[in-house]
Amino acid sequence: MAVRERTETRLLDAADELLFTHGVAATPVDAILARASVSPATLYRAYGSKDGLVAAALDRRHRAWIEVWDAAVARAPDDRGRLLAVLDALDAFRARPDGARWCAFLGTAAEHADPVPAVAAALGRETDALRARLTELAVPVAGERAALLAEELMLVVTGELGMRLRGGSPPGVARAVAAVLVDRPPTPADPSLISDG
Repeated sequence: MAVRERTETRLLDAADELLFTHGVAATPVDAILARASVSPATLYRAYGSKDGLVAAALDRRHRAWIEVWDAAVARAPDDRGRLLAVLDALDAFRARPDGARWCAFLGTAAEHADPVPAVAAALGRETDALRARLTELAVPVAGERAALLAEELMLVVTGELGMRLRGGSPPGVARAVAAVLVDRPPTPADPSLISDG
């Protein structure tokens, strides 16, 4: 990337603010360039295309989200709290000045039925990280059903983010739903307990 760090930051700040507030398709490149005070040549030299900029902005947002989530996990007193910290992190991330109306990743995925490879890769990295981290945090709590519990918690997280478009859930509802899933005992109908043999 042949641009100064300060210029890169301006481009990513502008992209983050406009793309993830107004939408990727609804935001013309000219608006990003005007907000960042850079030339088209600078954007294309740095990212190759608008899609490259979208992917870079998603990756930067993902790194910021992981930092917030890590801090929430570090504050948790026990394994159960570390697993449920993802919901605390959602609230903390939304409260940041760069927090969004809902989720930059869900919004971008919704706009792209068939995203270009760079955007698809950025979306995939976020999904894979969410799944892997939830599974890792679930192992001390759920043992063999950690992978299933992680999938269930991904649905709760996604639902909580989606509800923000409808005015939001009352505080604590998503965490309470997640806690029910975390605390329930395994049952014979639990798919994670059904063996192939």
